[in-house]
Amino acid sequence: MKQALLIIDAQQELVDGNHEEKSVFNKELLLDNVNLVINKAIESDAFIVFIRDQDVAGGKGEGFQIHPKIKVPKATKIFDKAATNSFYGTPLLSFLKDNKIEHLVVMGCKTEQCIDTAVRTATVNHFDVTLVGDGHSTTDSVILPAEKIISHHNKILHGHYNVDHFSVVRLAQEDLFQPIHDNYR
Repeated sequence: MKQALLIIDAQQELVDGNHEEKSVFNKELLLDNVNLVINKAIESDAFIVFIRDQDVAGGKGEGFQIHPKIKVPKATKIFDKAATNSFYGTPLLSFLKDNKIEHLVVMGCKTEQCIDTAVRTATVNHFDVTLVGDGHSTTDSVILPAEKIISHHNKILHGHYNVDHFSVVRLAQEDLFQPIHDNYR
């Protein structure tokens, strides 16, 4: 089975914050887990894809780049997006289909926006998804603290399905590139 690690919006200014917005919740754990899962992807011979949001840091400079604490492998694909949905207006879907990817491991920022949208869109597009439960983050909203937003999404996205394909939530320390979706079919 061909697999890919999809890391969404793990950009310096989004993760660290700026003068208008604070850093994401548990940013050091997020960065550590991204690097841990990148190593697992390499060991599993999975494709590694980063998505960058063009709204972050005005789409330029150091703030727009992938966070400097993340060890980006040379063979990594990087796609830029203008919308919340990583699949909209990007070559992501074509890349995944052309490479016959069946399983996506998803992590990054922000939980309630780009992560939620990517997980749901991927299942509609015939991918099984593993969301890394301790590998996505966000900031507080006016209604909920970031920790509650993350917990809520881990609960609602575990077992989310679109007929034949669905998502499960697992932790970064688990063997993420040994999919468990067939256990639930």
